[in-house]
Amino acid sequence: MIVDIFIPCFIDQIFPQIGFKMVKVLESIGCSVNYNQNQTCCGQPSFNAGLWKDCEPVAEKFLNDFDSDRFVVVPSASCVGFVKNSYPKIFKDSTSLTKVNLLKPRLFEFTEFLVDELNISNVNAVFEGAATYHDACSALRECGIKEAPRKLLSNVKGLELIEMEDVETCCGFGGTFSIKFEGISNGMLEQKLEAIENTGADYIISTDASCLMHMDAYIKKQGYTYKTLHIAEVLASN
Repeated sequence: MIVDIFIPCFIDQIFPQIGFKMVKVLESIGCSVNYNQNQTCCGQPSFNAGLWKDCEPVAEKFLNDFDSDRFVVVPSASCVGFVKNSYPKIFKDSTSLTKVNLLKPRLFEFTEFLVDELNISNVNAVFEGAATYHDACSALRECGIKEAPRKLLSNVKGLELIEMEDVETCCGFGGTFSIKFEGISNGMLEQKLEAIENTGADYIISTDASCLMHMDAYIKKQGYTYKTLHIAEVLASN
């Protein structure tokens, strides 16, 4: 199977290792990975800022970049949720809506592609340590992703997965929300980190690098000892 991959802005600019780890896992299960070097952004930042007109040409380019019959796999539920839920609004009066409807069933967040589409819940990963899993809002609320990452992590040899209390509570990132409403964002984050601290875990794992970036900055500032990891980094370990 040949699959296309889309690498979100956060990962491309700040955490490129996550993209490489996802490719490693996909290739290990027999997928051939195609990367379109012309790809850029899905348009989410401008859309969330209310600049719908600025978003439209970027979103149109995204549709053209992935105009094939192949699956598109993304190491971020945020971008997947945005394309599936917001592109129909952007293009509701456009002929491009047909492209949107053709893309939606082919577009997958990394873990849901493995578990829900390929029926793979064990990639023979080995990772020693105790970890807790953070449900990113975009994964949980926009894409309905909850069990897939947990199934994969439960089959990682050496990994102890500990659920935190209030696991579905937001970490407070929310894109520009964390900048515009820093005090509220930090209050939400402190509540989240308290729940994580109570698990005694060494690692926080999630599907979304944006949440992890938000938590990691505060963790380092406060001197906590646990670390953040994208789920692709764990699944690529062996």
